[in-house]
Amino acid sequence: MTKKLVIVCLVNFLIAAFLGLILRFANIYSLNINYRFFTHAHSHIAMLGWAYLMLYLLLVNYFVLEKKTIYTRLFWITQVAVWGMMFSFPFQGYAVVSITFSTLHILCSYVFIFVIWKHIKTEKRISEILLKTSLFFMALSTLGVWFLGPAVGLYGNTSDFYQIAIQFFLHFQFNGWFLFAVIGLFSLILGIKDSVDCQIFYWTLLLATLFTFALPINWYFTHETLYWGNAFGVLLQVVAFILFLKIIKPTLHSMPARASKLEIYLYSVSIFCLSIKVALQLTSLLPDFSQVIYQHRYFVIGFIHLLMLGTVTGFLFAFLMRNQLTRPSSSLSFGVFCFLAGFLLTEMLLFIQGYLYFAELPIMPHYNLFLFIASIFLPIGIALILYNLINSKNHVA
Repeated sequence: MTKKLVIVCLVNFLIAAFLGLILRFANIYSLNINYRFFTHAHSHIAMLGWAYLMLYLLLVNYFVLEKKTIYTRLFWITQVAVWGMMFSFPFQGYAVVSITFSTLHILCSYVFIFVIWKHIKTEKRISEILLKTSLFFMALSTLGVWFLGPAVGLYGNTSDFYQIAIQFFLHFQFNGWFLFAVIGLFSLILGIKDSVDCQIFYWTLLLATLFTFALPINWYFTHETLYWGNAFGVLLQVVAFILFLKIIKPTLHSMPARASKLEIYLYSVSIFCLSIKVALQLTSLLPDFSQVIYQHRYFVIGFIHLLMLGTVTGFLFAFLMRNQLTRPSSSLSFGVFCFLAGFLLTEMLLFIQGYLYFAELPIMPHYNLFLFIASIFLPIGIALILYNLINSKNHVA
């Protein structure tokens, strides 16, 4: 895994964090920006410039023995698409230029799936299945993007059809592509062997991912069938998480011999955040509360960040430490803990404010100021990790 490509991913993440900081500051002091446009830029760079490209590098690193030039060329073409979205979304939102670069990114993802699918072969069958399923969900999620055009043309960009298309993309990106990929890589690193429990875990998680999409549909088209479909998916998700813990437990005792303390700590944080995510989805079984989750953006943002920054990024940082591209130092540890502190503080503020709205209690005074101050720790943490990576002598791991 070439260091300069990882640096590009971290720079993307740092830019996304700075855009998020600008959005937080805009809630305190009026800025001459289009808030919605900057939100699009922030989310696209974080998802497609950081998580997507980092997983791209990790899959190539672990599963492609012969590093063909097509992977490097495809990486840079994909990065051009990220740059295009970075410089167009803040100024025009969804328009000709940004849509062109978004389409380019999707086409690059199709090429990536095509060229790497045959290379994902390992003795660890469960890892192979999880990673191929993650690629399937990546492709599936893009159907939501392709339906945005017809949705706007037929019903407008405020229609339920348009919103469901967006939710389709987000659901199968986060719960499908990202989550299956990091779990698949984690199981490979742990050396998890195929077993009956692994097979049950896989099918349970797969069905849970499919059935829990009933919840966002139910936000727009309320029906009893959708409620029970989501309930079934949520319960399956709980079973899958319990099986996941059971599967990885036998391998955990040997982890200290193969990983640094910081790497183990990041794995622990990621799994803990995953458990919170599973627990929070249980609240959707309360019909009244499931509607509140959607209506109050604090819950939505908090939940997305829990999965994106807590679980997915936690695993990605741990994989980065494992590949020894960084060097153990106080600055690296401080950077990681600084990032996690910002994540924890912002999550607490988001969920507390969401609860106050739900309970119809007085909102937190100076909430936006506190949220902005807590968010400062995120880009600082990323910058320190990036600084350590740049100054590390290990160029390839």
